[in-house]
Amino acid sequence: MSVWTELTGQPAAIELFRSAATAASHRAGSGDAPADSAMSHAWLITGPPGSGRSNIAYAFAAALISGDPDGDAVTAAQVEARSHPDLAVLSTEGVSIKVDDVRQIVRSSAYSPSVGRYRVMVIEDADRMPERTSNVLLKALEEPPERTVWILCAPSEADLIPTIRSRVRSVRLRVPSVDDVASLLVARDDVPPALAEQAARHAQSHIGMARRLATSMEARDRRDETLVAALGIRTVTDAVMAAARLLEIAGDDAKAITAERDAEERQKALHSLGVEPGATVPAALRGQLKALEDDQKRRATRSLRDGIDRILVDLSSLFRDVLMRQLGRQDSIINVELSDGLAAAASLSTPTQTLMSLDAITAARTRIEGNVAPLLALEAMLIAFRRREEAVA
Repeated sequence: MSVWTELTGQPAAIELFRSAATAASHRAGSGDAPADSAMSHAWLITGPPGSGRSNIAYAFAAALISGDPDGDAVTAAQVEARSHPDLAVLSTEGVSIKVDDVRQIVRSSAYSPSVGRYRVMVIEDADRMPERTSNVLLKALEEPPERTVWILCAPSEADLIPTIRSRVRSVRLRVPSVDDVASLLVARDDVPPALAEQAARHAQSHIGMARRLATSMEARDRRDETLVAALGIRTVTDAVMAAARLLEIAGDDAKAITAERDAEERQKALHSLGVEPGATVPAALRGQLKALEDDQKRRATRSLRDGIDRILVDLSSLFRDVLMRQLGRQDSIINVELSDGLAAAASLSTPTQTLMSLDAITAARTRIEGNVAPLLALEAMLIAFRRREEAVA
């Protein structure tokens, strides 16, 4: 099976990367130093969240390492497990990528490939590199080893400093269609077609979130509760209580994503240190577990922010649907299941006031990114929803 088989909605990008892998294979086989026009030593994959940036990056990495444009099963499995000796991955569970982590991957990029055709360096969330950290990477991109390929992933080119953008070949991914994402869920995860379509529509074609909604009833229930709460705000008291509940929902969602992973990581760490389950950890080993716990706390902080951001995205879809109803558009409604609530909200406000609600969501995201307490930002946002309805009443 080809490494490109489970990728969806990106035919142009897949063809481009497959051609580059073909050119790289011929070049590696002949030993010619000049680069083929289809191949580059550094790539930047951009696209909106959920478009499959990292999936395409690892598929391309598998094709390059194996020397086969379609990859091979053994290499693909090792790349998927992030265990191939010629693959180096830098990702972060925190808010930003550390400069020491970039220095480490830059040093390892100088090594020659051991078993594959190329050594591939993947940096997920490259937009999380501060300028000082980006400058450490810049030198490696200016003078790359012959058989090393860099693949960076970010939402847009503007998220990276200009000097890095000038040294990479950019590939822009598009948002997959709802039908494409639904078909993937049916084929890959055996999700019933009706549920797959609903999950893909509610996730607005975000592949990862669509899978979560399709496979977790709790995630679907939390999303429904969020939207119903927003539609039911009539007073300041409603807004304050709803803000507290939304923050709790975001926390529950974050815990659901991280709790199982945290327990598995701790179990593996104890096993590698030779500590039996339930036994007391020797004092000499507690520092290693403390470092793991610190990483997990940073990941929990990011997961909570991601959970709040998902709520804001869902609320944006809600008021987008309200605006569509106010403008007389009945097609392309995302939250079809809330049609009665959408109709009521549309009758209680004007399009201008609905746009003000969307602006309040944007303001809440900006405030949270500026380290305003999430509860205060959510309260201010939800009170703006209440004012929209009260103004018409």
